[in-house]
Amino acid sequence: MMITSAAIAALLLAGADAPQAESTQAAALSSENIAQGRADAAITSLERSVAANPDDPGLLINLGIAYAHAGSSEMARDLFERALLSDKPVELETADGKAIGSRRLARKAMRMLERGEFSPTFSRRD
Repeated sequence: MMITSAAIAALLLAGADAPQAESTQAAALSSENIAQGRADAAITSLERSVAANPDDPGLLINLGIAYAHAGSSEMARDLFERALLSDKPVELETADGKAIGSRRLARKAMRMLERGEFSPTFSRRD
C-alpha cells in the first residue's frame, strides 16, 4: 500500500518552537478531518494554530495538505514553500513512524501536489 497524503498529514513535531502538545494535537485533528473528507474543518483548526505559530513548518505543511485536499493548490504550494524556506527547520515524525526533516517533507508534499496525489481518488488507491 502506498503512503497516502493522510499519512503525511499526521505529524508529531519534535523540536518546534510552538508548544509541542498544541502542534501534535492540531496535526492529529487535521489528519482525522482530512481522512473523513472534512478538509474545511482541518483548515479552520490549522489556521488558528498557524496564526499563533506562523513559523512552525509542521503546521504549515499540515495546513498546505488540508488546502490541497480542499482543491486550493496555489494556497497549498505557498504554504509548502513557507515551510521549505523556514529559518527554523524541525525534525518531524510521520504517521508511519519515520523521522524526516521539515524541508524534505515540504519538498515531498510539493511533488505530491504536482502529481495530483492529494485528490480523493488518488489517495484511495492501494
